[in-house]
Amino acid sequence: MTSSLENLSKPGGALIREPPDERELAGLKRSGLARLKDARNTSLEIESRFDLVYNAAHALCLAALRSKGFRAQHRYIVFQVVPHTLELGPEVWRVLDKGHHQRNLAEYEGVLDIEERLIQDMIEACDAVVARLEAMEI
Repeated sequence: MTSSLENLSKPGGALIREPPDERELAGLKRSGLARLKDARNTSLEIESRFDLVYNAAHALCLAALRSKGFRAQHRYIVFQVVPHTLELGPEVWRVLDKGHHQRNLAEYEGVLDIEERLIQDMIEACDAVVARLEAMEI
């Protein structure tokens, strides 16, 4: 039976097959955890905390995807495949996808309208990702 990730790696698909690399996985996880820790620091500016939690989420979700032997063609894909890489539901990936949308608004349009609630939701989503990564021993 073909997996959803394999379907996405067909020619022209959103994923590329690439064997996992233990050193890369460890680096992504280490980076994600460090950024997640710093994102919790409420003495930092809200924009900095958002940048930290977004990049933590991306690193952690990329580690999950890489552990399955795939690499994404586009940044947002790592969030959309969370149901397939980590078996987490829409309550997690939709928050991360919303964070990605907000990141693009800030990055490409200069719209820095970030709310504390989004940061908290992203931290909680990252905590769910970390728990699943640890359960999978990644």
